[in-house]
Amino acid sequence: MDLNFNKNEDHNKLLLSDLRRKFKIVKLGGGEKRIQKLHNEGKMTARERIDFLLDADAKSIEIGAFVGDGMYAEHGGCPSGGVVIKIGYIQGKQCIVVANDATVKAGAWFPITGKKNLRAQEIAMENRLPIIYLVDSAGVYLPLQDEIFPDKEHFGRIFRNNALMSSMGITQIAAVMGSCVAGGAYLPIMSDEALIVDKTGSIFLAGSYLVKAAIGESIDNETLGGAATHCEISGVTDYKAKDDADALNKIKNIISKIGDYDKAGYNRVASEKPLLNPEEMYGVLPKARNEQYDMMEIIKRLVDNSEFEAYKEGYGQTLITGYARIDGWAVGIVANQRKVVKTAKGEMQFGGVIYSDSADKATRFIANCNQKKIPLVFLQDVTGFMVGSKSEHGGIIKDGAKMVNAVSNSVVPKFTVIIGNSYGAGNYAMCGKAYDPRLIFAWPSAELAVMGGTQAAKVLAQIEASSLKAKGEVVDEEKEAELFAKIKAKYDEQVSPYYAASRLWTDAIIDPLDTRTWISMGIEAANHAPILKPFNMGVLQV
Repeated sequence: MDLNFNKNEDHNKLLLSDLRRKFKIVKLGGGEKRIQKLHNEGKMTARERIDFLLDADAKSIEIGAFVGDGMYAEHGGCPSGGVVIKIGYIQGKQCIVVANDATVKAGAWFPITGKKNLRAQEIAMENRLPIIYLVDSAGVYLPLQDEIFPDKEHFGRIFRNNALMSSMGITQIAAVMGSCVAGGAYLPIMSDEALIVDKTGSIFLAGSYLVKAAIGESIDNETLGGAATHCEISGVTDYKAKDDADALNKIKNIISKIGDYDKAGYNRVASEKPLLNPEEMYGVLPKARNEQYDMMEIIKRLVDNSEFEAYKEGYGQTLITGYARIDGWAVGIVANQRKVVKTAKGEMQFGGVIYSDSADKATRFIANCNQKKIPLVFLQDVTGFMVGSKSEHGGIIKDGAKMVNAVSNSVVPKFTVIIGNSYGAGNYAMCGKAYDPRLIFAWPSAELAVMGGTQAAKVLAQIEASSLKAKGEVVDEEKEAELFAKIKAKYDEQVSPYYAASRLWTDAIIDPLDTRTWISMGIEAANHAPILKPFNMGVLQV
C-alpha cells in the first residue's frame, strides 16, 4: 500500500474512533445517576430492555442513535431523542422495537422524539414488520408542546398510525413498564395486545394530582391506573407482569407464535464474503472530500465474492450501474464514480458529477431493476449535476428530471449509503431522504448540504461583504477573510453527518464495515411487504 493509502486509513479510522466515542456517551442517555435510579426502582433501562428482548446471538441495527445530538441545550439536551429504536430478531422473527428512555426527562416527548417515533412506525408500515413498544414516558415535554402537539407530523400522528397498522395486519405489542399518561395512554391500547408491569407501570389520562384539581377526587396513582386496576377492573390491558423481565418474556412468547408472512420474493442465495478485504475501504476513501478515487474499489469490498456485473460500463461513466449480491441478496447498485473519466469522444468528465449520459443510463438501469424486482442500493458521493452552457444546451435538466422520476416512482425497496459528498440535486437523484429509501445511513466521512462548505462560504461571504459596503462600511481583505472563516465554520458544522443524524435526515452513522449488515437486514425487512403496484414513470420528456 502507498503512503496516501496509509494517510487515508489513519484519517478514516480516527473518524471511526470519534464515532465510537460519541456513541459511548449517547448510550448513557440521561447519565449514570439516572440509570442507577431506575435500577433502584427495580427497572431496566431502555437499552437493557431491548437487549433482553432481542435474540442474543442475532444481529441488530439501531435507528437514530444520534437523534437530538447538539439540540435542546437550553432544556438539558435530549440524547437519542429520549427513545431507543432497534431492528432485530425476537424468537427468530425480525421486528422493530421502540423503547422510551426514562433517564431522559422521564421519557418525555420532545419534538424530535415524535419525529423519531414516527420514523419507527414508517419503517414498520413500509416493511410490514411487527413493532413492539416498551412504554415508560411522562408524556409531552410541556415547555415545547407547541412544537409537538397539533400538526400533521406531530404526536397525534402516532395514534393514527396505530390504527392504520392494525388495519394492515401489522402486529403491534405494547408493554407499559413505567408512566403512560394523558394522550400517550392511547398508544398501548391502540396496539393489538398490551401488557403492564405491576407496581411500576401505570396508565391514565390524568394523574392523581390533576384528578384532584379537576374534579376534587382524592386517589393514588396505583389505584387510579395501576396493573391491578387495568387487568382486573377496567380490562384496558391484557397481561399483568410481575417485573420487567417477566413482561419481556411474555412478549417473546407472543412473538414466537406469530405465523409466517407473505414474502415479496427478492432473490437470495448463500452469502459469500467479499474476496477483497473490506477493511481496505478505510485506505481507499480519501481524506480530502475533493480528491479523486475509484468507487469500484469500494464496491468490490462490499459485494459478495467482489463480483460486479456492470451495466453500460463504457457509457455515462460518472455513474456506476450494475448487478451484484450483498449477503446473498441480489441488488442493483447505482454509485457515483469519483475519478475523472474520459469519454469515447475524448472529453474529460469530473468524478462525482452527474452528466446527461450518466443520468440517462441510471434511469434505464433503475427501470430494469424494477422490472426484475431487484432492490436498489445507492452509494452517494456526489457534488451535483454538471453545469454550464454545454450541459444546459444538451438538456441536463431534462435528463436529470428523468432520473429523479425513476427514483421517485420505483416500487422496489431502495437503500442509500452516503459515503462522501451529498450535495444539491445530486442528493435527490441519488435517492436522498425525500425519495423514500427504506433505510438511509452515512459513513463518518459523509457531508450533506446544498453545496460544499468552501463554495457556499465564498458565496455567502461575498453577499455579506456587499451588504456591509452598501452600508458604507470598509471591507478590506482582512475583513473578507474574517467573514469567510466565520461563515465557513458555521457551514462546516451543518454539513457534518452528526448534524444530519441529529435531525433524522439519516437513520444512522455507521462503521463502513457494517454496511453489508444494514443492507441485508433492510432487504430482509422489505421482503415482508410484497409489491402492490406496477412500476410506472408517468409522463417523461425524452
